[in-house]
Amino acid sequence: MSAVPLPPLPPAPEEGFRPGGRSIADIVDREHQQLLALLDQLTGPDTTPQEGLAVLTAALSRHLSAEEQYLLPAARAALPNADERVDAEINADAALLGVLKGLTDETLTEVAARVRRHVEGVGALVAELRAVATAEELIRLGNRLEIAEEAAPTRPHPGTPATPPWNRIVEPAVGVVDKVRDAVTRRPTYLADLPEPPRG
Repeated sequence: MSAVPLPPLPPAPEEGFRPGGRSIADIVDREHQQLLALLDQLTGPDTTPQEGLAVLTAALSRHLSAEEQYLLPAARAALPNADERVDAEINADAALLGVLKGLTDETLTEVAARVRRHVEGVGALVAELRAVATAEELIRLGNRLEIAEEAAPTRPHPGTPATPPWNRIVEPAVGVVDKVRDAVTRRPTYLADLPEPPRG
């Protein structure tokens, strides 16, 4: 295991242990591609995006929440001089959530531009993190990220805390409320809920 100062994780049972799961870098890269593919679908000429807008809102809300809980703190801890870049991404996430909160056909273009900037900025951090962290660390962080995404809000809440430890406490609680509302209104929240899920 490297000496990369990542956020606290449970100790591995034994030296050389390789946990099951996917790397946080692979998960984030794939989700970025899926989000871009969904945006391409929703901004295409022959689209009726109402159902897609709900899924985009939920997918982005979950994605940003989990990144702020695990990816961005890991980048801040592991990469030299990353503080300003991480802070910029957190501020950009808050702005994106603010626009997403009132997402309509008219604001979709702005959301798409902000998501593309997000993919570029966070993608660069992911590439650097991949270079300095061990495979084990990336997998363990990936496991945490996936758990955080399942508990995350499905609607934008720009006013909630964006950094640990508070976001890891508040966002799952907000997520429970969102999921109850989703169930009551039968709102689609996953890519698989769409008639033609985007491939990424």
